[in-house]
Amino acid sequence: MTNQDRRVISTGTAPWKSPVALSVFLHLLIVVVALAGWSWTSPVDEPPPRSISARLVTQQQPEPSPVVEPDDQPDRDQERRAEEERKKAEAERRRQEEEARKIAEQKAQEEEARRKAEEERKKQEALAKEQEAAKAREAARQKAEAEAKERERQKAEEERKRQEAERKQAEEEQRRLEEQRKQEEAERRRQEEEARKEAERKRLEAERRLKEQQLEALAEESRKAKEAEARRQQQAAAARAKEAQMLSESEKYQALIRERLSQAWYPPSSATEEMTARLQITLLPTGELASVKLVSSSGNTAFDNSALSAVRSLNRYPIPDDRETFERYFRQFTIEFNPRRLR
Repeated sequence: MTNQDRRVISTGTAPWKSPVALSVFLHLLIVVVALAGWSWTSPVDEPPPRSISARLVTQQQPEPSPVVEPDDQPDRDQERRAEEERKKAEAERRRQEEEARKIAEQKAQEEEARRKAEEERKKQEALAKEQEAAKAREAARQKAEAEAKERERQKAEEERKRQEAERKQAEEEQRRLEEQRKQEEAERRRQEEEARKEAERKRLEAERRLKEQQLEALAEESRKAKEAEARRQQQAAAARAKEAQMLSESEKYQALIRERLSQAWYPPSSATEEMTARLQITLLPTGELASVKLVSSSGNTAFDNSALSAVRSLNRYPIPDDRETFERYFRQFTIEFNPRRLR
């Protein structure tokens, strides 16, 4: 709720019609009525008793004269009138208290309405700030072109706010001239407005710095990603070169191993060109044979045994010096014994 809204909500009653003035007036009226009732009910001077003359008659005992009581009818009328006045004053006091209570209730309702309006304003302001923060986060992810556009938008927004501030300041000055009795309140509101503007300026400056930091972080992250991609490509190229070298080495030493085995193998006379025996060979890093296993028989026991004997006959197998090549291709491998392919 703005300052102007708070002034519009005010009751607009004159100072002498305020609840405080009415309350003071009612209390004074009650005191006056009480003093008047007390003076009316105070006892009045009674008239002196009437003198009675009597005469003594000797011949006859006289009858005693009746004592005449003073007439108290005026006192009762006066008390009755005082009681009526007191009741009227009491009724008037109750009526005025009821009016004061209604005025107080109306003021409380107006205050509650102002409070709800203020809460709604704060809620709207919080929602607006949250939406603005979301827009700022989205703008931070934009490229350099988006940032330039955002700066232009901010300049336009700042110009709008400056014009709005000048308009509000002019309105504030006009209200101050029109309502001189509210000069102190207007000054306080002006200071609050300036503080809000300063806070807004600081917030915008903080958002600008945050955007710059985020853009710098994005640029740094992009640079690191490019460097990592370059390293990955270099490593991949080195790995491919290493793989090609290892494959070339493995083919060379596999040919040497087949040549050695071919020289050490003496197939039986019953062997045919269709017979094939597959053996799994396990070597040590020194090139020595660790184990050999027949994984696929040729169907001829003599043929299979001749292949096993040829594998076991070699004291040391030719292997590459590179340990990784050895582990991949020569730690354990299979070889086929066939009269046509091995020889």
